[in-house]
Amino acid sequence: MRELDFIEWICSQQEWDPSVVPVGPGDDCAVVVVGGRRLLVTTDQLLDGVHFRLDRDGAEAGGRKAMARALSDIAAMAARPLAAVASISAPKGFSREDAEAMYRGRRVVSEQFGCPMVGGDVAAWDGPLAITVTVFGRPDGIEPVLRSGARPGDAICVTGRLGGAWRTDRHLRFTPRVAEARALAGRCDLHAMIDLSDGLAMDLRRLCKASEVGADVAADRIPVHPDAPDLEAALGDGEDYELLFALGAGQADELVNEQPLDVPVTRIGTIVEGDSPALTGPGGKRKEMPAAGWEHRT
Repeated sequence: MRELDFIEWICSQQEWDPSVVPVGPGDDCAVVVVGGRRLLVTTDQLLDGVHFRLDRDGAEAGGRKAMARALSDIAAMAARPLAAVASISAPKGFSREDAEAMYRGRRVVSEQFGCPMVGGDVAAWDGPLAITVTVFGRPDGIEPVLRSGARPGDAICVTGRLGGAWRTDRHLRFTPRVAEARALAGRCDLHAMIDLSDGLAMDLRRLCKASEVGADVAADRIPVHPDAPDLEAALGDGEDYELLFALGAGQADELVNEQPLDVPVTRIGTIVEGDSPALTGPGGKRKEMPAAGWEHRT
C-alpha cells in the first residue's frame, strides 16, 4: 500500500458535512466549525526507527520532534496554535527517566509556541516507541492558507535552505515556521502554502495537484543547504520543515528584496498551466521534476 494512494481514497469517501468541516482530509490541517468559530486540527506521529532513533538520539529529542512536526502543519496554514493532546505507545521496559525526558523535549516546544498539552493517553506494548500528537489551532484574524489556491502567474517561494537534514541532527532541532507563516500571511496575499516535510519535489507536486496547476522551477534558484551534497538532496531528502508558498509575483519580488523574516525567502519559480511541476536546468533544458521524497509504504 502506498501512503498517497490511501490518503486519496480516504478523501474520496466524503463522510463529513461541509457546513461543519469546510476543509477535510488532504490539507495540512482540517478546519472544523465549533460554536460558530473555526478550529484547525492536525495530527502527526513519530516512530522510533522511522523518524528518529531512540537508542541514538534519545527520548528528549523524540519528544521535541514529535511536537514540532505537528506544529509545522499548523504553520503551513498560517494559524496560531491553541492546545495539544498526545498518545504514547511506549516499548516495554521504557524507563521513567526516558519518559520524563520525552516530556521535557515536548514541553520546550509547547512553551515556545504557547501550545500546552491538555490531555492524551499512555500505553505499553512490544513494539518501538510511537508518539502521536494532535494540535488544535485557530485562525486568529488570518484566513487559513490552503494548498488549493495557487494560480498561473503566481511566484513560488520557499523559506530557509533545503536538503541534508538527515545527514546531521537538523531534522531533530528544527523550529516550526509558525511565526514566519503568520508574518507572511499578515503582509502578503498568500494563495497557497504547504510545509516541506517530505521534500520539495513531492510537496510541490501535492500543492500543484490540490490547485490543479503546474509549476516551472529554476534549478539554480533552489536554496541548497550547506548540509546537502547536491540539488537532488534538496529536492528529495525531506524533513526540512520550511514553507513553500505561492503568491503574486510583485509581492514575491518585494519579499525577496526586503527579506523581512529571520530566515531567507527565495523565489524559485512560477505557477503555470498544467498538472505537475517541471525543473529547468542549465541551458534552459526543461524536464519533469523527479517524483522524489519521503513516502510511507507497507
